[in-house]
Amino acid sequence: METSVLNPKEKSIYYPPGGILLWFIIIIEVFTFLGASLIFVHYRHQNLAIFTESKQLLNPMLGTINTIILITSGLFMALAVLKLRENKNKQSSHFIGYGVILGVLFLGIKSFEFYHKIELGIGFNYNDFFTFYWMMTGFHYIHVLFGVGLLGYMYFGVKQGKYTSKNIQDIEASATFWHMCDLIWIMIFPVLYLL
Repeated sequence: METSVLNPKEKSIYYPPGGILLWFIIIIEVFTFLGASLIFVHYRHQNLAIFTESKQLLNPMLGTINTIILITSGLFMALAVLKLRENKNKQSSHFIGYGVILGVLFLGIKSFEFYHKIELGIGFNYNDFFTFYWMMTGFHYIHVLFGVGLLGYMYFGVKQGKYTSKNIQDIEASATFWHMCDLIWIMIFPVLYLL
């Protein structure tokens, strides 16, 4: 029986980074958050005064900082994959480590923001705006939490030599998932904080 190993340098629509299944999941996730954003805009149009007043209770500076943090961590993951392809495992693990640190920082800032809302008595049922806020940011928070755990696992795998330029698929899949977290945040941040 003949086996074939996919060369990571080969480009194929049949095997995108992370694999077909992961891209199927990403498409579902993106359309889920896009749908939620469109429904949010519809409800905002119907209840403009409440949504405008509620938005004032958010901190757009924290949202902007978190956006910069996630985009930067996405860059670090792209560099990690690049360095691993070049057999520079040490540099790759450093970049993954930076991505993990920034992911934890994002979660810390978001947790602070959540705590502040709870302290003010702003929960899931406060009003329509905050129902969307808690659903969208909470669901995204869970994605980032999972992503940080995944990147942490990859960090130790690269550091221990489990992953190399010949065995890069798991790192590509993790980086792709992490980029999905970036993309989702970039979709919901302007809708919730800036609109």
